[in-house]
Amino acid sequence: MDDKNKKIGLLTALFSVMAGAIGVQKRKNMERDLNASNPYIYVLAALIFVGVFIAGIITVVNLVVAP
Repeated sequence: MDDKNKKIGLLTALFSVMAGAIGVQKRKNMERDLNASNPYIYVLAALIFVGVFIAGIITVVNLVVAP
């Protein structure tokens, strides 16, 4: 199986999205992501990441501002 036909799991895509968000993505992983056969898994991973990120920000703000 070559890299273009390799299936990418949701957890792998989520780690790639997190690494890309903070700018520490390895070149090998970046190339794997760009050659992925199904880009929708990365869209789903990005939506999950954004949801968790926003929930984290809201939680921290509520903890800091709490009376």
